[in-house]
Amino acid sequence: MHKKNIQTAGKPIEEAKQVLIMIHGRGANARDILGLSSHLNVAEYALFAPEATNNTWYPYSFMTHPEENEPWLSSALHLLKEVVDEVTEQGITFENIYFLGFSQGACLALEFVTRHAKKWGGVVAFTGGLIGDKIYQENYSGNFNGTPIFIGTGNPDPHVPIERVNESVSILEKMNAKVHLQVHEGRPHSISPDEIEEANRLIFA
Repeated sequence: MHKKNIQTAGKPIEEAKQVLIMIHGRGANARDILGLSSHLNVAEYALFAPEATNNTWYPYSFMTHPEENEPWLSSALHLLKEVVDEVTEQGITFENIYFLGFSQGACLALEFVTRHAKKWGGVVAFTGGLIGDKIYQENYSGNFNGTPIFIGTGNPDPHVPIERVNESVSILEKMNAKVHLQVHEGRPHSISPDEIEEANRLIFA
């Protein structure tokens, strides 16, 4: 199970009006993903980056049966819920809470917000999709009420099939998210400068 280890940066939450929860990928850590913030228009945000125990949120591919990734997957989702609860206790509304993740972290961010769909500030998923060997529609409820979501991905990507990205976009849109998908043909598993530009334009404007 994941130990609670939250790294922070940016504005102190007492002074911030907006919070960005940043979720690192497999093999990375909280400091890695926080380093991305220098390229984002988030100078006025309080930044929270939970760190996965042993640097991975769940052991297997996000495309395996969810039970195979337990108890790690549930623990990771619970940890995000704890972060959100702590932030809202500080007086930040859901509409001012943003999420950003890369790869495994992007999958986790999308899975969390779709299980708790409401009007969030915005979501940035750099290469990710909803989790499972198939889409488990029964896990998802609520209404995004126009929450902006940016998903950037490569095609083909060695870890995240474009088919799953497209399926995920379809679910998000049915739940009233305003999704912008950017597909880069032949791009390696990474974050590209134009994805950062789009995230700034669409989510952190």
